[in-house]
Amino acid sequence: MDPGNWGTDLQAGALYRYGLLWVVALASAMAIVLQILAARLGIVSGKNLAEACRAWYPSWCRVPLWILCEIAIAACDLAEVLGSAVAINLLFGVPLFWAVIMTAADVFLLLLLQRHGMRTIERVVLVLVVTIAGSFFIELFVLPGTRPDFHEIGTALVHPTLATAGMASVAVGIIGATVMPHNLYLHSALVQSRTTEDDAASKRIALRCNAIDTGISLSLAFLVNAAILILAAVVFHGRSELVLDGHRYVLGDDTDWIRVAYLTFAPAVGSALASVIFAVALLASGQSSTITGTIAGQVVMEGFMKWRVAPWKRRIITRAMAIIPAVFVIGLRGDSSVNDLLILSQVVLAMQLPFAMFPLLHFVTVRRFAPGWATPKLLLVLGWVTAFVITGFDFIGLPGSFADAARILGGG
Repeated sequence: MDPGNWGTDLQAGALYRYGLLWVVALASAMAIVLQILAARLGIVSGKNLAEACRAWYPSWCRVPLWILCEIAIAACDLAEVLGSAVAINLLFGVPLFWAVIMTAADVFLLLLLQRHGMRTIERVVLVLVVTIAGSFFIELFVLPGTRPDFHEIGTALVHPTLATAGMASVAVGIIGATVMPHNLYLHSALVQSRTTEDDAASKRIALRCNAIDTGISLSLAFLVNAAILILAAVVFHGRSELVLDGHRYVLGDDTDWIRVAYLTFAPAVGSALASVIFAVALLASGQSSTITGTIAGQVVMEGFMKWRVAPWKRRIITRAMAIIPAVFVIGLRGDSSVNDLLILSQVVLAMQLPFAMFPLLHFVTVRRFAPGWATPKLLLVLGWVTAFVITGFDFIGLPGSFADAARILGGG
């Protein structure tokens, strides 16, 4: 639940009501399939995706695939920068430009977490994210003013459409935010810790446990993402302005939907603390995703290039790649560019997905890469269908994505 998810879901609901809810469901299902396949590669072959690419592909493929993955990690980190900066701005009133600069200090947070261990921090972040998810569900299912039309929701889920202008680009962003390419590399590496013995029985247990974990966690993530989109549809769709506590907020193409959602929490939930919890959870999710991105960056760099870099150096490199474009665009266009940058970062993730998906599917399809471990045919079919569907979305959304990028970078 990183800021990229929140940005894409809020914009989708606000602009297109329930029209893109089917994309959230489809992206979650595709993420489950790909993560199970990534785990299978790691457990069965003993190599993560980056190591497999280095070992089994020609050397000329290595650098391009590595660079593309680094671009995806930087795009993801851009979302973490923006989410954390917005949270700092909301909590402490720091101007957004300087809040972006302040996010560079999270390298010290990473060092602190390494010293004191990750388990406690993970629990704190989990409590915060569950709290904010609970707040969304309270607004949807308890408060009468924000209760949705469940018949309309069900209809939207079974009648997919991209008929409205701009829907394809946001749909690509939703997919990128849900099926993040660098997580395929990361999952194939970390899941190997489940296998305590290098025998067939242990590997089968690891595969089964991972499939259950992946299915449950990503199904819950779908429910939270769907709740955010539905709430945005109920509260914002079809409105040109919103009046809260005597303040008038104009809603349009340049709306910062995360900031507006923050403002709705206090009056909707009935407690000023709710907005603070929202901002703290946003900051925490940005930081937790930052840590994940750093680990993924290490896996990718070591797997492709055999380069070992200290985590804090890796963090500085990745964060600099994210801060520079954020500072440039915000300095050029002001705070209104935050939501555009968030969506654009997720589109970049989606565009990079084929370069991670097709090598993964190649390795789990061809038996010589994992002798004696044939991938179940149904899982393979679902995997290949997923890869072609996501690639199709990329091609459909490509013209709109390039137009959005030109508008954002050109100050339009």
